[in-house]
Amino acid sequence: MFEDCRVLIKGAGDLATGVAWRLWRAGFPLVMTELPQPLALRRCVAFAEAIYAGETCVEGITARRIEAVSAVPGTWAQGVIPVVVDNQAALQADLGPEVVVDAIMAKKNLGTRLDEAPLVIGIGPGFTAGVDVHVVIETNRGHYLGRAMWSGSAQPDTGTPGIITGLDRERVVRAPARGRFIASCQIGDQVKAGDLLGEVDGTPVLAPLSGVLRGLVHTGLQVEANLKIGDIDPRGDPDYCRTISDKALAIGGGVLEAILVYLREKKRGT
Repeated sequence: MFEDCRVLIKGAGDLATGVAWRLWRAGFPLVMTELPQPLALRRCVAFAEAIYAGETCVEGITARRIEAVSAVPGTWAQGVIPVVVDNQAALQADLGPEVVVDAIMAKKNLGTRLDEAPLVIGIGPGFTAGVDVHVVIETNRGHYLGRAMWSGSAQPDTGTPGIITGLDRERVVRAPARGRFIASCQIGDQVKAGDLLGEVDGTPVLAPLSGVLRGLVHTGLQVEANLKIGDIDPRGDPDYCRTISDKALAIGGGVLEAILVYLREKKRGT
């Protein structure tokens, strides 16, 4: 039904994955781009993991790293989402997307332009509808989460993680120093406050509270001091580590709505 509406998604973190999951299930052919070493925390629900593992599966949908645009049609034919290392989205000229979605979540526009596709969608703050994108999707939790806005901008970034059982900043694990991170735990592990999660060049990284380790950057990565490198869920349910969040699905729903509205208006000639 939507085979001719190709979608390019910039970024493959957990929120971008929620968008891709919604669109792929609805029948849109899509390609995702990522950095050579993504810093995605929620790796069990991020197609960015395909960059490291070659292939990954999130709630029944598989994504695979490909090395060339020529591999896109064959990957689609196998029912798999292609993920390309391409931080400048240079494949746009070859792909010819009908829709471009900037889901990098950089809190600012890193170069996305209104003329990149007939429909350009910006996720979160840093974009203005009608200026650098056609549609902006609200990402802040609350009344407007997932809303598709054809004018104006998203709310400013609060800098505060979502509240879980009354905790927000307390859940975040940050790098204690600059250096190479080596993990000693895995996503899904039950941890207690003070447990060793890993180290950065010999400096221990400790769990700030008890719960399930929901997110953790890849072991071996170079990190900066105070960089967010992990996330603990105090609810203690490992299944939450392996399923897409309500926030990601809400944002994905907003993107899907925007594309359907665009296609309806295109069909009407308006």
